[in-house]
Amino acid sequence: MQGVTLTIAAIASGLVFLLAPIYGLIVYIACFAWYPTYLSVPLGTIDFTLRRIVILAILAKVFWLTDLPHRFKLIWLDKIIVIYFIAQLVSGSTTTTSLRALIENRAGAAFDMVLPYFAVRMIIKDKQQYLTLLKAILIIAAPLAIIGFYESLTGINPFGFMRKYAAWTGPFGPLAEAPKVRFGFIRAKVTTQHPIMYGLFFGMFGPLCAGLLHNAKKNKTLYWIGLGLMGVGIFSSMSSGPLLAALLSVPFIAFYRWRKHSKPVVITIVAMCVLLEIMSNNRLYSIVGRFAMNPQTAWYRSRLIEVALFEGGMSGHWLTGFGFNTDPGWLAKKYDSRPTDIVNEYLLVLSRFGLIGFVPFVAMNLGAIKRLINAYKVSSLDSDKWLIWCLAAGLFGLAGAFVSVSIYDAPVTVYALMIGLCGAMPDIVTGRISSELVRIGTDLPYYGKSILSVNNSRLG
Repeated sequence: MQGVTLTIAAIASGLVFLLAPIYGLIVYIACFAWYPTYLSVPLGTIDFTLRRIVILAILAKVFWLTDLPHRFKLIWLDKIIVIYFIAQLVSGSTTTTSLRALIENRAGAAFDMVLPYFAVRMIIKDKQQYLTLLKAILIIAAPLAIIGFYESLTGINPFGFMRKYAAWTGPFGPLAEAPKVRFGFIRAKVTTQHPIMYGLFFGMFGPLCAGLLHNAKKNKTLYWIGLGLMGVGIFSSMSSGPLLAALLSVPFIAFYRWRKHSKPVVITIVAMCVLLEIMSNNRLYSIVGRFAMNPQTAWYRSRLIEVALFEGGMSGHWLTGFGFNTDPGWLAKKYDSRPTDIVNEYLLVLSRFGLIGFVPFVAMNLGAIKRLINAYKVSSLDSDKWLIWCLAAGLFGLAGAFVSVSIYDAPVTVYALMIGLCGAMPDIVTGRISSELVRIGTDLPYYGKSILSVNNSRLG
């Protein structure tokens, strides 16, 4: 399949150079959505997947054939992203992980996360581009959801024959594992390595695409159908992680109408959680876990948090972690000798890189939220605020899902794109005003220029 991968990469890269940057970004998303990330072309010790080749083409186009790099302004979120990956190298170099293995792995992660983040930051400059991106995501995701539902009903995966050509095995054995059934439905994977990652693709992108609803002048019914198919994709995975993301993001979006009452509602929810923690014999996270599709795995997720944080699991490793390829042994300490499956993104980062890596990880997410707050403050249209709210809902749902799942495969890149869109959001909601002012030029009244300068001053 290496020849097929290279051929598709050449075609996709050619399209990137022929099309405008925003459409090149859409081609990139289509590539990692529709072509398995477990198929690669080895170059030295690094596996180049289709998305890694195409992101290089996008950046080459941006730097060689556009003026976007000259218009790019560095913000704190950009710096935090870089600091986060440098921190991973620093912490990893102090553990038992070999330096070569660490650099190779983090280099691959940079292709899947850092480069897509900066591509979004440089390319997405106004609202029209953002809406174009969301419409394209719906078009890309809709048939993928239908195929997943077909697999869930029949157990037939049209992409399944590719799994035998995988460049690596899955976390718990060969990728060609037998289908898993829940409640009479096959857990769909389609092009991903695991059903959870398939479901998260829709659970992460779905809330963002809901932003189209208040910005649609026509074809609103089609947008509703597209969003419905996003839900079908989540269902077809039969996974609690994507479902949890949806159960958190959908109410968040619905609350938009009552957003002026956010502060008292948040205070009430926090107070209820504190009271529940005090009055109950169980931890709050274990109570929430009972709503999972599989109570047995929900119990494991709760115990994982307890062992890692409260029963000495991180003892002696709080600063730099255990290393990238080192099992912390949390499961072995308490139960048996099986490898520890760290189904929690927060614990995974903490386990691998310690506080040196975990603190920048938290700062990255807080920085993204800060950019959304800034964008919300400078936005003047309700439709713009709705776009910001839907993106915030996607992050909120993902933050909750992180308690029950750690991400890899396509969701890693989707996560990077989401953070990048947070960084670009102030430009998105003010880009329309700025472009109009540039077009009008000297005929613009003084007060219009003053408004622009005030808005731009509030974006930092």
